[in-house]
Amino acid sequence: MKNFDQKEMIDNGFTGFKTIAELLVNKNLIPKEHGVYLILCLEKECKFLEIGTGGFFKGKDPNVNLETLEQNWVNASNIVYIGKATDLQKRLNQYFNFGNGKNVGHYGGRLIWQLENSKNLQVCWKVTSEDPRIIEAELIQKFSTKFGKRPFANLVG
Repeated sequence: MKNFDQKEMIDNGFTGFKTIAELLVNKNLIPKEHGVYLILCLEKECKFLEIGTGGFFKGKDPNVNLETLEQNWVNASNIVYIGKATDLQKRLNQYFNFGNGKNVGHYGGRLIWQLENSKNLQVCWKVTSEDPRIIEAELIQKFSTKFGKRPFANLVG
């Protein structure tokens, strides 16, 4: 991918494009297969919360200060997180449970839970027979090359 827009995502096999709120109601929309997923903020302005909804995994506070959120934000892109999964449904359910304050193992991508309307974020995914770790790394690398930094909630290199 070069432009990271919705048309290109669809052309590259991404499907779903459902809000987190919709997926919380019907988790069966998410395939139980290997793949990568993108979290998108399609609102004109995404506002930050000082205290988000994420759970305290292993006692660690998932929140960062507002300055860190602003530094990580990528104005030119709707993509706020790129993730991978050996089972998309299981992994995204962990992610959503973490965002609902539960103490589950999805600490990565935690910054999205400090967005005011996180339930309105859109999720799309691509099922793949390839190793999702490789595809995720390639997508993050291409994103970083285009935008000069990683997606908003992809914190580690």
